[in-house]
Amino acid sequence: MKLSRNRTGYYIKEGFNGIFAHGFMSFASVCIIVAFLVIMGSFVLIAANINALIGVLENENIVLAYVDETYSEADARAIEPFIRMVPNVTDAEFITREEALDAFIGGHEDLGRFAGVEAYWLRHRFVVYVEDVARIADTQIDLSNIRGIDQVNANLQVAQGMVTLRNVVSIVSVVVVAVLLAISLFIMSNTIKLSTFERREEIAIMRMVGATNSFIRWPFVYTGFILGITGAAGAFAALWALYGLVATRVLSMEAGFVTVIPFSNISVTLFIIFVAIGFGVGVGGSGMALNKYLKV
Repeated sequence: MKLSRNRTGYYIKEGFNGIFAHGFMSFASVCIIVAFLVIMGSFVLIAANINALIGVLENENIVLAYVDETYSEADARAIEPFIRMVPNVTDAEFITREEALDAFIGGHEDLGRFAGVEAYWLRHRFVVYVEDVARIADTQIDLSNIRGIDQVNANLQVAQGMVTLRNVVSIVSVVVVAVLLAISLFIMSNTIKLSTFERREEIAIMRMVGATNSFIRWPFVYTGFILGITGAAGAFAALWALYGLVATRVLSMEAGFVTVIPFSNISVTLFIIFVAIGFGVGVGGSGMALNKYLKV
């Protein structure tokens, strides 16, 4: 047990020595990890905010269910439980004729032109909110089949457009993140290979004196681990600061339909992803770079 602790301490010490002994290459490795994680994280945050904006727009894409004009207010209100039972319906708000007229007139500046307009000309209606706009066409049919519902209006084109936009954003996000990950792995691996090349004589001497492959490999693995975690932490801090500046700028535009996800909502997930990628790139890159010299 003591020997194992001593060996681990040696690996860690040599790992740090490798970083400082090749300061420029170590700095370049960390910068590469930071750069690609910031780019990748930025795109993930952009995609998350676009999805959030689409979600807000989806919530505003309501369905209007008009009640038969012969129904009294009491009869119309009695339909609400049946509307709430429809699949994909999350909420329903009853609007009386009088409320509908007040809302319509209130949206115009010249109120005089509506003199003589009576509420009974209009119909009671329900404002229906749906869970998934992709199923809004089926919801429209289900609402139409309810006894007492005379007409159902839903903007199917807008709903389909939102669904298409959401799918495109999801696909593009996955593709871009995958491409950036592959590029970062490739460049990081080659950067560590350059660092390993500078230490080829040291590796050759260690092999000549009988050092095992694992004994030679572990200091490099610890070096890669330290560089990867350092790059991940640096990228997380840089992205946090950058996102804060951008979010403040966007919110200052006072565009009512624009929403910005608080960084805290996604920070834990993003940090875990960064650490995992930093660990994988650093350790994996070190391992691949050593294979040539260890003749594994």
